[in-house]
Amino acid sequence: QVQLVESGGGLVQPGGSLRLSCAASGNIFSIYTMGWYRQAPGKQREWVATIPRGGSPNYADTVKGRFTTPRDNAKNTVTLQMNSLKPDDTAVYYCNAQAWDSDNGSSDYWGQGTQVTVSS
Repeated sequence: QVQLVESGGGLVQPGGSLRLSCAASGNIFSIYTMGWYRQAPGKQREWVATIPRGGSPNYADTVKGRFTTPRDNAKNTVTLQMNSLKPDDTAVYYCNAQAWDSDNGSSDYWGQGTQVTVSS
């Protein structure tokens, strides 16, 4: 089992920045990819970014060039640095971990979600 705890988020004006953090615990060695998703009111959850263990991050076109997601394997954390925020970025943001182990096979884990609101 893997547990994910998110922090950060809040209210920011358009053009501002926010940082989200996600700390993983439990069977962390089973994690091979971590990432971020978001869900705006009335919309489906959408992919934002993923970063594989030992690999380079990938970003959705809607956030490319504005968001980065460094991963600190030593601290078992991943952050989402969000710059040049727009009102369309308003959503609940979720941390995600994809893991595999011999007992459970493939598993998908989610953080509790954190609200990001971009508004003047």
